[in-house]
Formats: sequence, structure tokens, C-alpha cells
Amino acid sequence: MISLKDEIKNFKPLLEIDDIEDSINNDDFKDILDMLSYISKQKNIDDYK
Repeated sequence: MISLKDEIKNFKPLLEIDDIEDSINNDDFKDILDMLSYISKQKNIDDYK
């Protein structure tokens, strides 16, 4: 039978969690900038029509 107390003692959290979190946040920020850039370009194109 599995002993929860023993499992908790052996538990070691991943060290990369902070790195993963930073990466996800940076990707979100880049995505937002890409969308704003696209919208800005579309607005400029529409102004010339």
C-alpha cells in the first residue's frame, strides 16, 4: 500500500517552474505586442484607402 507520508517526504518540486512561468509570461507579452503591431499596420493601410 502507498504511504502518503513517505511519498510527501520523497517529494521534490521541479526547479524549472520559475523558468517556465517567466517564459509563458514573456510569450504573452510578445503576443500582445504582435497584435498591437498588426492592428497599427491595418489602421495605416485603412487610412490610405
